[in-house]
Amino acid sequence: MRIARFTTGDDPRYALVQQEGDRTYLAVLTGDPLYMPVTPTGERIELGDGVRLLAPVIPRSKVVAVGRNYADHAQEMGTDVPSRPLIFLKPNTSVVGPDDPIVLPDFSQEVSYEAELAVVIGRLAKDVAPDAAASYVLGYTVANDVTARDAQRTDGQWARAKGFDSSCPLGPWIDTDLDPEDVGVRSRVNGEVKQDGRTRDMVFDVAYLVSYISEAMTLLPGDVILTGTPAGVGRIDVGDRVECEVEGIGVLGNPVVRRA
Repeated sequence: MRIARFTTGDDPRYALVQQEGDRTYLAVLTGDPLYMPVTPTGERIELGDGVRLLAPVIPRSKVVAVGRNYADHAQEMGTDVPSRPLIFLKPNTSVVGPDDPIVLPDFSQEVSYEAELAVVIGRLAKDVAPDAAASYVLGYTVANDVTARDAQRTDGQWARAKGFDSSCPLGPWIDTDLDPEDVGVRSRVNGEVKQDGRTRDMVFDVAYLVSYISEAMTLLPGDVILTGTPAGVGRIDVGDRVECEVEGIGVLGNPVVRRA
């Protein structure tokens, strides 16, 4: 099952994504599937002109991100692989959706992309055992952990570098059936492949991350966990288009701008 959040110019709504040949339809739901049973209204809308996909979830409390969770990325950054997950927070104001612009912050001259598998929490989770973690997950989506590298190097912590507005694109929808153990994670800038990794190479897998994070903080429905990025990160500039893709989910694309 794939769950999208969308608008046709009115209030955001939720829908199931249905593919029929080369056409994609949205089967509209009665409410937010995080808090209500998945119940179609009977209305179907073809995805196209007049339909705008939104970030499939706006976290109620937090985005928890994991740093250096691929050994090849830690190596390219000149750092060691952590012995335990390196976690940090991104505010929910950093979240944008498909085709929304990534707005380069005035304080940075070196912003980069990071394609990631994102985990969407489906119910309250605290002190979860790894073997029970899957039952707390609603599904998975694609993320771009956009990072101001110069601020990351100079600040001593990552809140500003990774938490600025538009630094967390999510989309295009949530896939509830994905097996996260071994799927491709890729990025492209202006059509050129930059990253091409697989989740099997994560230092800490999804189940361990959900368990580890839930020991420290309660995870709420709609919270999002970013699971780290493979090697190949690089700089983006005004006019670029970044595409992040997770095999089995889809492609999340965003243009890059700087506020005038």
